[in-house]
Amino acid sequence: MPSSCKEIRAALAQCLQESECVMVQRHSAADCLRAPLSETLPTKCQQLKKGFGECRRGMIDMRKRFRGNQPITFKSLESTDSGEGYQLYAGRSAFGGTVKKTDGNEPEPRDWREVENEKFRKEQEAKEQKK
Repeated sequence: MPSSCKEIRAALAQCLQESECVMVQRHSAADCLRAPLSETLPTKCQQLKKGFGECRRGMIDMRKRFRGNQPITFKSLESTDSGEGYQLYAGRSAFGGTVKKTDGNEPEPRDWREVENEKFRKEQEAKEQKK
């Protein structure tokens, strides 16, 4: 197997070994990856499974033939338990500081037309005051 998928394969294997499917229910890792049991895996393992499939698919993708798969970094993935601030595949965080958290109660920004209309009205009032 080419070295581009070794890291994600190792991370998937470790995640499977720590999952309830293997540890508690005593199924094999291969059985846990198949259809009826794969839905019981934790979200992290399901994401790793999808990422590993995309990595393997990328090895034969003609668009990536010359560059190969992009490097995978799991250092941030292993250090964060919450799953926020990292992207599974592509080497760099997709959400690192660009997305702000909202609670849904923020006021809507005013439309630019309304702002321009107010400026125009104030200018008109200022002109009338001078006359």
